Amino acid sequence: MTMTPNVAMYMHQELVAERIRGLHEEAAEQRLVSRIQDVQRARRKAERASRRLLAALART
Repeated sequence: MTMTPNVAMYMHQELVAERIRGLHEEAAEQRLVSRIQDVQRARRKAERASRRLLAALART
């Protein structure tokens, strides 16, 4: 059984479209991971600032 050029082109287009969808999903996941890391970093920074403030207040 041989593939016609139209079938081959369709299969190629489907593979390309599937790859693009996969890349979009990966990018969305990476954006989410980045946002989560940003929030965690900000939380740690706020906790450190709070500890420094409490220590400063305790010294006065």
